[in-house]
Amino acid sequence: MRSLFVVAIIILLLACTPVETQPLPEGLATATFAGGCFWCTESDFEHVPGVAGAISGFSGGEEENPSYKQVASGKTGHVEAVQVHYDPHQASYDELLHKYWRTINPTDDSGQFIDRGHQYTTAIFYASEEEKKLAEASKQEISQHFDEPIVTRIVPATTFYPAEDYHQNYYKKNPVRYVVYRGGSGRDQFLEKQWRLPLKEKLTPLQYKVTQEDGTEPAFDNEYWDNKRDGIYVDIVSGEPLFSSTDKFVSGTGWPSFTKPLADNIVEKEDRKLGTVRTEIRSKKGDSHLGHLFKDGPEPTGDRYCMNSAALRFIPKEDLEKEGYGEFKKLFE
Repeated sequence: MRSLFVVAIIILLLACTPVETQPLPEGLATATFAGGCFWCTESDFEHVPGVAGAISGFSGGEEENPSYKQVASGKTGHVEAVQVHYDPHQASYDELLHKYWRTINPTDDSGQFIDRGHQYTTAIFYASEEEKKLAEASKQEISQHFDEPIVTRIVPATTFYPAEDYHQNYYKKNPVRYVVYRGGSGRDQFLEKQWRLPLKEKLTPLQYKVTQEDGTEPAFDNEYWDNKRDGIYVDIVSGEPLFSSTDKFVSGTGWPSFTKPLADNIVEKEDRKLGTVRTEIRSKKGDSHLGHLFKDGPEPTGDRYCMNSAALRFIPKEDLEKEGYGEFKKLFE
């Protein structure tokens, strides 16, 4: 009996030992996010293409190398966080931010879902001024999707302490318990309601038909076909920048047309719906149907990005800063 007791004690001690950090493989970068329960945040990020792995742990407090029990008491000042290891050639920091906002409730300053207390609050820990700039811009953009203020903190990165080994990959090691916990936490129910069900309520019937059902609006009877103001056009759903007025031209088709995209935020797909092969254009993050690409445009590209106004939101140059798109002001200087 004593030997079994000793073995049990050893197993318990091992379970309470923090996992050892390994050197980061060459070519990978790190990003640190607090999104409430780190089991869920780790799982969410590990399903992102380009992410090599994620480590559950703690950040933001005073205590050195805290245990889970200490952090859970709420007395150390730490929050449960996840350090994401990713390949920046496959997943940009901006794409990680996009994923992050859509896994949390950024309006809750007292915890996340069923988990309450400071240790479960949300935060983005930036490691550079560039990360800070991107995080603040994404926070401004995401605020358009919520009626309440965004309270997620954007703070300098502090020492990240990995949690005990039994917390790592919890969703893989304990799938049944994880599914039961996550299903009962209220997280997925909130995300489903926020990002999927309300879409019909947030968009006009035409906007929904175009972006979600691959529809087409009437020519010469849409908002931007004849818009001549300086500014940029963003996805009506996700807010990602798509086109600039500097590349807009009069095509005579009755739809807003551009010679090239503004940023790497579009995806080309083959479209055979009308019995002919066309190139459909969709937004990368929002997956919104935008329009089609034709090869009858002006020089030098010869491209005509024929877009639906209903899939776009126009931001005039004078509003770029306050709307969180200040980086594009230089286009109009």
